[in-house]
Amino acid sequence: MVSNSIITNPEAFVALRNLERTNESLSRTQQRISTGLKVSSAQDDASNFAIAQGIRGDVKALGAITQGLNNSKGIGNVALAGVTAISDLLNDVRQKLTELANGGITSAQRAIIKADFDKLLSQAMAFVDNANFNGRNLLISNASNVDTISNLNGTNLTLSAQSTPAASAGSLVHLIRSLAGATIGVTGATTDPGNAQSVIIAQYRSLETEINTSLGALGSEIRALNFQTDFLSTVVDSTEVGLGNIVDADLARESAELTALQVRQQLGVQVLGIANQQPQILLGLLGQ
Repeated sequence: MVSNSIITNPEAFVALRNLERTNESLSRTQQRISTGLKVSSAQDDASNFAIAQGIRGDVKALGAITQGLNNSKGIGNVALAGVTAISDLLNDVRQKLTELANGGITSAQRAIIKADFDKLLSQAMAFVDNANFNGRNLLISNASNVDTISNLNGTNLTLSAQSTPAASAGSLVHLIRSLAGATIGVTGATTDPGNAQSVIIAQYRSLETEINTSLGALGSEIRALNFQTDFLSTVVDSTEVGLGNIVDADLARESAELTALQVRQQLGVQVLGIANQQPQILLGLLGQ
């Protein structure tokens, strides 16, 4: 190789290549610092970027699943509030039933008590009708179950309808209406209070049993939703930590690398400048 030439300057070529490599490394380091990522595209690391994209998809899917579970929790909690309100109302209902069965009251008094009783049942029906969340009500006639995806495998958790079907002997709506109908006979003075009482108590017990069953069913199903959302929150947190281990940049290390590369860049510019002066030196020698 000709070492002293005014046409070819190998030292300058070497210095230029070294400076270009330094600039490329500096650009990558600056990008890592600005984005906070050591793998921000497939060009950085194709395999890890593909893995990261798959994990990001899982995280988004888990977020959607959690949103669905939270919506179902809202439906369940509102339904549970309605059933609980009816349960609290049953003590007053039982009191009025006992008063209605009393044979020592007048027809006028019985009518007043019956009016109070009817208001209580109307309030119970209002609790049923108003137990609505996002367009879903588990207590109304012909309500349907709410199935919610609970994990990435597609497994469902179910909130059970508490009033299906409307004509079922065990539905809340039917039992409330049946209880109202059972008391019609005790408003007349000729009705045997003892017989009326047995009918009324039977209807009341059926409603009470259904209310307690609904409280237990909704409570356990809502707990399952709560457990699953808590679990998914932990899964998402752990998944994001794992994702960070794959793609996140070590900013302390990158900062130190940035400083070193900036020094190398400055030195590379100086070396290239010196190498570019070589032909001028040779021309000076020829001029001598």
